[in-house]
Amino acid sequence: MEDLSLPKIYTLGGNRLEGEVRISGSKNAALAILAATLLPSKGQTVLTNVPRISDVLTMIEMLKVLGVKAEFTSDSTVILDATNLTSSKAPHELIQKMRASFSVLGPLLARFGNASVALPGGCDIGARPVDYHIKGLERLGAKTTVEYGFVEASAPNGLRGADIYLDFPSVGATTHIMTAAALAEGITTISNAAEEPDVVATANLINQMGGRVRGAGTKEITIEGVKELHGTEFRVDPDRIEAGTFAVAAAITQGDLYLRGAIEEHTQPVMRKLAEAGVEIRFDDDGVRVRAPRTPLQAVHVSASPHPGFPTDMQPPLAALLTLANGTSSITETVYERRFKYIYELARMGANIKAEAGVAIIVGVPRLTGAPVAGSDLRATAALVLAGLAADGESEVSGIDFLDRGYEAFVEKLSAVGATVRREENDRAEAAETQPSGKVAGCSV
Repeated sequence: MEDLSLPKIYTLGGNRLEGEVRISGSKNAALAILAATLLPSKGQTVLTNVPRISDVLTMIEMLKVLGVKAEFTSDSTVILDATNLTSSKAPHELIQKMRASFSVLGPLLARFGNASVALPGGCDIGARPVDYHIKGLERLGAKTTVEYGFVEASAPNGLRGADIYLDFPSVGATTHIMTAAALAEGITTISNAAEEPDVVATANLINQMGGRVRGAGTKEITIEGVKELHGTEFRVDPDRIEAGTFAVAAAITQGDLYLRGAIEEHTQPVMRKLAEAGVEIRFDDDGVRVRAPRTPLQAVHVSASPHPGFPTDMQPPLAALLTLANGTSSITETVYERRFKYIYELARMGANIKAEAGVAIIVGVPRLTGAPVAGSDLRATAALVLAGLAADGESEVSGIDFLDRGYEAFVEKLSAVGATVRREENDRAEAAETQPSGKVAGCSV
């Protein structure tokens, strides 16, 4: 039975989105960077352009439990001081909310010589094992045990540099090992490392703290350990997945949006596919303009893969767009095996879509119709909201708690560029409707 107490988003399709959207700081980069702020043993770290989303708030709460002084001083600035850490144990109730919080294990181990961290939770999109993380820390000399839902790690004589090969270029494992190795004795080499911008950002932060990381953004990263790190000031890059999501919002509504802050190098894999489908893409020094034709787009074929390939986080929004394209499209998923659960919800809206053996086949239809649908993870929920913007009639999207984890003021931003969208919180008396005027209440992130 549906839980009527959960928040929902309601969309009324048919509006063409036009205007400007400011892209918030990167969720994934911010989480890795926040974990790395455990490393400095002196001085404050000031982070700017930090998205105020639930995952970030959970990570900050985690840091506070460990003894970090941390506070938002404005909408997007966080000041942190890890000089006097008081605990090396990360509690189950916070780790279970968000798997990225598991990445505090390495920095705690580097600082204390021991750490205890609960096994993680997060979106259910398939296996995302922490084995890569644990094996990497063991290569650095840590002794680990896993029991009663916790990973216990110790390195009483400190961590030591090592050559580490990742069986899969995991972003989380790469940044996790990199942060632990920053304070290890000697040189660490990570081969088959993830190349995502989030890895580069984390390496840049460590270097500004006094660390020595080379090669971030390539398949091989070298970290020369130092005895201590210090606080610094650092700006989080704009979120490439949010930029891609709003680019799809423009395309699916035959709209025209300027995405301020979008970085060309970070977003090219998505923008190239949109251009192939018939969307006009124009970058300048401050962002990108995304303008869609008033006619249906063309089918495309996409394979989601690690950077610099098409990002797996963007395949659900792209699938929503391709349901209305001319012809037959395909999306191959090579990263997370359960990422196609959203297709059944798109089918409820009239999409001709099916998935088998890691490939979604999408035959374009003339129109979608509004329906009650449920998001099963962060990006799936965003995709369903986008589909609702193009559908005939009203759509009701549940799973908004997932959406809050990764998008800052999503409803407000959509409303400001012309979407008819409202969010209803648990208490229906506090619900707030929004029309294209741009003011939205009740979007708590």
